[in-house]
Amino acid sequence: MPTLVMLPPQEAKTRDWAARVKAGVPALEVIVAEDEASARASLARADCAFGTLPADLLTQATRLRWLQAPQAAPPAGYYYPALVQHPVVVTNFREIYNDHIGAHIMAFVLAFARDLHRYLPQQARREWKPAPLDTGVVHLPAATALIVGVGGIGAEAARLAAAFGMTVLGVDARRTDAPLGVAQLHRPEMLDALLPRADFVILTVPHTPATEGFMNRARFQKMKRTAFFINIGRGKTTRLDDLVAALRAGEIAGAGLDVFEQEPLPADHPLWSMSGVLMTPHTAGFGPHLDERRFEILLDNCRRFVAGQPLRNVVDKSAWF
Repeated sequence: MPTLVMLPPQEAKTRDWAARVKAGVPALEVIVAEDEASARASLARADCAFGTLPADLLTQATRLRWLQAPQAAPPAGYYYPALVQHPVVVTNFREIYNDHIGAHIMAFVLAFARDLHRYLPQQARREWKPAPLDTGVVHLPAATALIVGVGGIGAEAARLAAAFGMTVLGVDARRTDAPLGVAQLHRPEMLDALLPRADFVILTVPHTPATEGFMNRARFQKMKRTAFFINIGRGKTTRLDDLVAALRAGEIAGAGLDVFEQEPLPADHPLWSMSGVLMTPHTAGFGPHLDERRFEILLDNCRRFVAGQPLRNVVDKSAWF
């Protein structure tokens, strides 16, 4: 009978998941490791595991064939060199946030399109100052969105943007087929050529060695001065000092940010008080049903593992996603 180890730290949710996996996959032994010592002992006979596996525990996992990561995009350091080189297959929880984050992206797009980044601060000051007629509005059927990262989240954002009449361009390192709503799909090396065409540049990419800091001053300068930048992927993909400089210089019109290089964003950071900036505190993925969606992927993969079938959401460990 294969063995699954639920790695520490534990909480009520993971203990409940363990009981539900036992009930749903009787052919799988499930061990809940409450501390590092228990994990170390259990991993010696584990075929699969759930959670974060530090390098010092990986050496104990001589039988390990599958590791379910506890997040869609675990923080930097999860895919350390020894884990990348190990034959273990890693899966993650991608695809569970598509609807929530797609809606969040469109909230930013619609807010900028209707000049709310101007009117919300005025509301706080109790000021009635309508912009001149026919200004401050982006007519979406005449606008272009460039979505950088057309995975599940990017594809959902493309579908929604296209429903508002926008022309959607996509950039993706893996996808070869343009999903619904994407008029053109391009490889990442085309990004610089596409930036000047976009009214909205939308980042959904994870933090990887290839994407760290790749939105920088030079790329902001390639955008239209009337364009808006939106990042709901990972904060470390964007150099915030460069973004601040681009906003101050008027090189772009504004930014909608849910993720930041440093989180929480320091209270004295200039972005807090800059005009044309809308921010949320890494909440784009918030919404109902997320834990149940996570569990369904774990349970499905447990069933697949026992049956010898291909696993869902397999990660390219060297690329971190």
